[in-house]
Amino acid sequence: MAHFAQLDENNTVISVIVVHNNELLDNNGIEQESKGQEFCNSLFGGIWKQTSYNATFRKHYAGFGYIYDEDLDAFISPKPYDSWVLDVDSCLWESPTPKPNDDKIYRWDEPTLAWIEII
Repeated sequence: MAHFAQLDENNTVISVIVVHNNELLDNNGIEQESKGQEFCNSLFGGIWKQTSYNATFRKHYAGFGYIYDEDLDAFISPKPYDSWVLDVDSCLWESPTPKPNDDKIYRWDEPTLAWIEII
């Protein structure tokens, strides 16, 4: 099964649906994203991009509220905090201070830009 994300005018994911692989086949029996996009558009209208559970393309599985970045050809989760920056290679948000690498549990504290141990 294939998965397709519907995008709004700002490239924000507004829904994700499952499409049978047969809908993606061209005349030579080869899967084409464009065929799936045409199928989704014929049913619901709008703009559609294929997404992948195992992240074989577009970096991450699209979720509601994710943004599709055309330049990176990737789905990016909503920014968790104002201070965090996007790593363009992984398309993951990173804190300005690395999380401690120990067996303790931490939460991010945006006002102090620090990881706070949860006790």
